[in-house]
Amino acid sequence: MWFGFTEFMEELLSEEQSIMDAMEMDRVDKVRKLLTMSANKRIPLSKIHNCRTLFGIPNDFRDRVVKYPNYFRIVVEDDGKRILELVNWDPLLAVSALEKEFMVDEDRAKKAFKFPVKHGKDLDLNMDDQRKLNLLNTLPLVSPYSEGSKLDVWTLEAEKYRVGVIHEFLSLTLEKRASIHHIVEFKDEFCLTKHIYHMLLKQPKAFYLAGTEMNWAVFLKDAYDENGDLIKKDPQVIFNEKLYKYAQMKEIGPESDFGTKKII
Repeated sequence: MWFGFTEFMEELLSEEQSIMDAMEMDRVDKVRKLLTMSANKRIPLSKIHNCRTLFGIPNDFRDRVVKYPNYFRIVVEDDGKRILELVNWDPLLAVSALEKEFMVDEDRAKKAFKFPVKHGKDLDLNMDDQRKLNLLNTLPLVSPYSEGSKLDVWTLEAEKYRVGVIHEFLSLTLEKRASIHHIVEFKDEFCLTKHIYHMLLKQPKAFYLAGTEMNWAVFLKDAYDENGDLIKKDPQVIFNEKLYKYAQMKEIGPESDFGTKKII
């Protein structure tokens, strides 16, 4: 007895493989940026593999990294854990999506975050003056590619850094969103605290949180239109959406480009 995919399913698998191959350098740069953000410029390969679908990283990425000795180095620790290290720092990669947005639309970037000034008594300010005062606290933002491990954890600068890290992390994902489990996976590498949820609640203009505190997902608001659709879609996302539609069908009808065929 033999089991296998139909010709139609083989075509879909081939199409996805073509996307993976065509987007390989984009995925390589994503991993380089993740490493550049990390505290010691190193991340366990297992963590990247566990979150590979979040970034569109292919299943065989652990084998593909050996093709790029100028970018990556694999170190095997005493306990057998394989660590991916960044070989060279590239200043062109150490520029966040938020910094790029700031250069294009400074006013929009200024309005994206809010770090209220704490004061002991009512200053009796109108809304415009309150906004200007808070803006002094909001800027300058702290680059997620700076040395976050050297910051005092409970300072405003450290909070700005952590907000920037999560913003950049989400900007690298395919769908500009991630679950708490994805973010916590890299907590140590990105110098995050256990108070991520409450920190993001204070930034409603930049992030949208869905679910519960124990099982929530965070979205980059600017990446979605008013209907909740991604504004810019990666080729892998477009393919996934097509696959989801096929997964809900038992047969492809004659109106399809493939004719009437069983899916799997």
